Amino acid sequence: MKKYYENVILITRGILEKQHRNRMSLKREKGRNMNYVGIDIGSTASKVVVEGDKKEHFVLPTGWSSKETCEKIKNKLLEMGVDVTSDDTKVVATGYGRIAVDFADHVITEITCHARGGRELAGGDCSIIDVGGQDTKVIIVQNGMVSDFQMNDKCSAGTGKFLEIMANRLGVTINELFDMAAAGEVIPISSLCTVFAESEVINYIGEGKKREDIAAGVVDSVANKVVQLAQKKELGDRVILTGGLSHSIYFTGILSDKLDQKVESEEFGRFAGAYGAALLARENRASAIIPYEDGLIVIRRIKGDNENGTD
Repeated sequence: MKKYYENVILITRGILEKQHRNRMSLKREKGRNMNYVGIDIGSTASKVVVEGDKKEHFVLPTGWSSKETCEKIKNKLLEMGVDVTSDDTKVVATGYGRIAVDFADHVITEITCHARGGRELAGGDCSIIDVGGQDTKVIIVQNGMVSDFQMNDKCSAGTGKFLEIMANRLGVTINELFDMAAAGEVIPISSLCTVFAESEVINYIGEGKKREDIAAGVVDSVANKVVQLAQKKELGDRVILTGGLSHSIYFTGILSDKLDQKVESEEFGRFAGAYGAALLARENRASAIIPYEDGLIVIRRIKGDNENGTD
C-alpha cells in the first residue's frame, strides 16, 4: 500500500510539473515564429503536416523501417526550413510507428489525433470512417470529444492493404482499380480472409471474367466490411471518410448507398491524423509521459483540462 501511494505522489508531482512547463512554454512561444508538426507513421504511408509559421504537408512510404522513415521526414522538414530540434518547433507523433519518432515532443494515440483532425476538416462534430493500410476505424465525435470508437479485428480484408494486394494481382494501381470497378458489374468475393479472397480473384481471372467485374467485386467486398464495422456504432448526421481512400468519390458513393447515409469524401482526409497531431501540438494538449522506476506511465489530462477532446 505504501508503494502504491508513493507512485501516486510521483505521478501527481509529474503532472503538476508538466502543467507548469506547458504554461511556461506557452509564454515563451508568444511573439516567436513557431511551427507545429504532426507526424502520422502509418503501416504503409507516413503523413506529415506543418502548421504555424509555415504551412506544409507531404507523404512518404513507410517502408520496412519506421526509424529510417523518421530520418527522411526529419531531413525533408529541414529542407523546408523546419528544424525539429529547434525550440521553435513542437512535434507530435501518432500512428502505427509513432514510437519511432524519437524527436517528438509528445506521442498521442491514433484515435485522438484522427478525431481532432477529422473534427477540423468537418467543421464540427462528426462521425469519422478511417480506412488505413492495415486497420479501419470508426470514431464518433460529440461535443468536440471522442464519445465512442470501433476498430476492425486486425484482419486486412477491409483495409487499403487488401485493395493494394488485389490491384497488384490485376496489374493496376488502386486508382485504376476504382476506374475499372466503376465500369464493371459486381461479382461476389465471399471470403473473409485476404489469402482466400486472393484465391477467388485468381480463379475469376482463370475463368476469363472481365477485369472490370473483378475490380467491382473487390471494391464492393472492402466496402461491405467497412460498412459492417460502421453499423456497430450510431453514426451522427455528418459522416466523413479519411485515410488513403478518402479522395475517392466512387468509394464514398458505395459507402453512402450501403449505409443509406451520405458519406463525404475529404481531399485532405489522408492527412487527418497528422493534421490532428499538428493541431494538438499547437494547442499544447498532449499527454504527459512520466518516467518512474518500473518504466513509463502515460498520464492523460483530466477532462477539466481537456476541452479539445484529446482523450
